[in-house]
Amino acid sequence: MSGTIVVGVDGSGTAKKAAESARDLAAALGATLHVVSAFDSDRTEVFGSGSDQWIVSDADGAEHVARTVAESLGGQIKVTYSAARGRPADALIKEALRMDAKIIVVGNRRMQGIGRVLGSVANSVAHNAPCDVYIANTYDAD
Repeated sequence: MSGTIVVGVDGSGTAKKAAESARDLAAALGATLHVVSAFDSDRTEVFGSGSDQWIVSDADGAEHVARTVAESLGGQIKVTYSAARGRPADALIKEALRMDAKIIVVGNRRMQGIGRVLGSVANSVAHNAPCDVYIANTYDAD
């Protein structure tokens, strides 16, 4: 296949399980895996004082999550990562468009019961994705 597979992560066990499924799929298809973590605001905090100040933003936190997961998945395939602004489903779709992805991988957490009625990231991505969507079984991950 080659091309790119996009997966979203948020630091949870279920997202990690979806990312592992995405890695396995990328390896089987000869694709690159792009790990995305969403952030929803431009909130920043300043730590330290004087010349020893660090500015930490929501974007930094999201990028850290994506990088940590991407580094844990590397080895047999090429893995890239980024932080994307927006609600998780919107951020995944935006990154899939930007990367010209062939597949978006999402977990099936909250696709049962009331979450299914109110909507979930997986449902939103499945209905709006510009490419194929693979829904990984992430139950029993947390």
